[in-house]
Amino acid sequence: MKKSLLLSIAASAVVFAGGDIAPVEPVQPTAAPAACDFWGSIGFRYDAVDEDGGLGFDDAENNRFTGTIVLGVEKELGYGFGFGAEVAGSFYTDGEFNKISDDREDVEISQLYLTYKVGNTAIKAGRQALPKAVSPWAWSDRTVGRIDNAFDGIVVVNTDIQDTTLVGAWIRDIVKGTDDIKLGDNGVFMLGAINKSIANTTLSFAAYYVPDYATDIDVTSVWAAAETKVNNVDLGLQLAYADVDVAGLDSTFAAAAYVGTTYDAFDAKLTVAYINDGDAPLNAGGTSGFWGSVGYAAASFDANILGNSSFGGDVDANGGKQTIVKLDAGYKLPDGYGKVYAGVAYDKFSDSTKYDTAVAARVGYSFNVKGVNAKVEYRYTKIDGLDSADDVKNQKIRLEGIYKF
Repeated sequence: MKKSLLLSIAASAVVFAGGDIAPVEPVQPTAAPAACDFWGSIGFRYDAVDEDGGLGFDDAENNRFTGTIVLGVEKELGYGFGFGAEVAGSFYTDGEFNKISDDREDVEISQLYLTYKVGNTAIKAGRQALPKAVSPWAWSDRTVGRIDNAFDGIVVVNTDIQDTTLVGAWIRDIVKGTDDIKLGDNGVFMLGAINKSIANTTLSFAAYYVPDYATDIDVTSVWAAAETKVNNVDLGLQLAYADVDVAGLDSTFAAAAYVGTTYDAFDAKLTVAYINDGDAPLNAGGTSGFWGSVGYAAASFDANILGNSSFGGDVDANGGKQTIVKLDAGYKLPDGYGKVYAGVAYDKFSDSTKYDTAVAARVGYSFNVKGVNAKVEYRYTKIDGLDSADDVKNQKIRLEGIYKF
């Protein structure tokens, strides 16, 4: 995407990634409408799956092909106002390219919003993607270029305070494909802050409140993180808490820490996490977005810490506690020939009603050819249940490519 309308929200995303806050320049009263910015992508993904006790890699009917196309536009109208829109479509087949039924095989308006800028404040209202930087528990992932979860609501970002980005949001609906999911009777309210006043350190905080999530039930949650860099060593700590105002229900708590390093072309990261699901499970149905249970606000903790919860030990939908250890490493090949990477994770469940342990591993190669960002990856997952009937083992080979324009 080109630099365009919502500069302050884009800046906050850079901040969280370790960049510098770049305050939005005040809009001139006589500003003329700017030319449109267009963006888009064409993508594909092929998954060959080998399931324990099921079909193997050579059974094409068990494999899946996904194709996507995304087209977007954003335009400043002058005097601080603007608009944006995005249309996305997908189709799904099996490995023999026979059409298969899928709820998201459709065309949708994935984004449609108005914007307004004044001074160091930007407002975005309508259907939109949320970057993780402005909403660490409710961001928008993309699968093969297409937004998984968009949000109907209003987001306000301000950078008046030096080295600080403030975020306020009200979200009414989560949009999954052509499905709109109402969030309680009054939507979700969020306040967040990102501060970089300490050298080489980013401090982040977010609080969520869901009034009347269900009849006479409110949900409150907070999330905090600190990340710093000392020479070539990266350090981070994240804390999460979610509470449901129902007598007798335990709150949810989670903590994680990581240490990583980058040395020339090599990088590595070790993550350790502890999750106490209480009565509001952290993994209430997804890796991003507002989830369909009272534990929605903490649901992305696994994804936020582990990067990909389907790899970093499958989370437990049956409550209990988890201790997770994950190691990732990568090496950039010389002369721009891409990157090889690998990782392994271990997940120990306690007080679970279904699972005992889970292990996962992956190895892959990412590269760019003729403007296409591509990767080939092998994944392995093994879950041991308390009952042998709940044991799971599968392997997957993934080929993916996305061309952005």
